[in-house]
Amino acid sequence: MFSLQTIFGKGDKFYGLLEASAESARSSAKALIDLLSTPATQQSLEKFKQARRREKNLFAQISEELVNTFVTVLDREDIEALNNALYKIPKVVEKFAERYTLAVGRIGDVDFTSRAAMLEQACEVLEQMVGQLRKGMDLDEVKKLNDQLQTIEAEADRQILELYRDAYANETDPIRYLVKMDLFEILEKAIDRCRDAGNVIYHIVLKNS
Repeated sequence: MFSLQTIFGKGDKFYGLLEASAESARSSAKALIDLLSTPATQQSLEKFKQARRREKNLFAQISEELVNTFVTVLDREDIEALNNALYKIPKVVEKFAERYTLAVGRIGDVDFTSRAAMLEQACEVLEQMVGQLRKGMDLDEVKKLNDQLQTIEAEADRQILELYRDAYANETDPIRYLVKMDLFEILEKAIDRCRDAGNVIYHIVLKNS
């Protein structure tokens, strides 16, 4: 006789898939830090492509499992919302990396390292938040982690605003100005995507607490 778990599907597989998706986002942030510390002649986008392929595969697998699984550990719309939010992070990071490698010779000594480090911190916190879903959804712990994520995002906004201010005041080359603005905005968006995913997790835990 089949058990109910066999009939309806093992719902907790979604935890593993979402955790893998969060880990892929963190890997893309780490790859960005590595890229920024690598001489221009040795830079490669391969790590970003790998993280992006992995994220696309996980996104597709989660979407497929939602169709094929009768019983899920979380509401379907919540799994879908978190899947979408996590999927966007490596996508934006790869976009930054692609444009940075094209423009690095033009933008000079602009240092994105500290902002990339904040992105990695945000991804690490986000990974912990995804892990909390499996552990029992401790609302206090998730709120603490989400507050950390919001603090990182706010500080990143402040620092990027300083980059904007410096470019407005000191940049005289119009092409370099536009390239800098583009890169600043993409990096800011990547950190915002982490905040968005954290908000989804907080909503899920709040709803299920």
